[in-house]
Amino acid sequence: MAAPSTYADCVSSLTHSLTFLTSSVATLRASTADLPRLSTALRTTRHYELIPHPSLAAAEASLRDEIGPHIAHLLDRAETQVDRVERRVETLKARSELLAGRMAADDGGLGNSGATRARTPGARGKGLAGERALKARAVRTRKEGLKYSVERLELQVSQKERELRKRLEEA
Repeated sequence: MAAPSTYADCVSSLTHSLTFLTSSVATLRASTADLPRLSTALRTTRHYELIPHPSLAAAEASLRDEIGPHIAHLLDRAETQVDRVERRVETLKARSELLAGRMAADDGGLGNSGATRARTPGARGKGLAGERALKARAVRTRKEGLKYSVERLELQVSQKERELRKRLEEA
């Protein structure tokens, strides 16, 4: 009867070995689950090549010679546009001042002629006063529109100046 106990010991030993082997496989699987990511993360990649200084200087000079005239042309165009917009702003300011002067003259004239017309009875006097009021309102509206245009153009000029400065700093 020694044989059955030997078989039982063998089966027990084999079961214990199988449990140990299963545990080892689980441990190895958990340990190596991150291996593909680690191999990618640890892979050395050559990102930069070292270039000799003379080659780098020659490439910079070549690039400067190639784009230099284009940059100068663009700067000239930008300067011309800025000058044009500045002239437009000055024109609009002058026109705004002119219209403001006209409005002031109309307001002053309206007071004097309004008093004269107030003495002359009739619908004609009221019609002219109403007409002048409408005209004054139209002039005020136009003045506000011109002020807005001047402000908008000044903002455009300042924005183009900023863009020009930024381009100059990048170049």
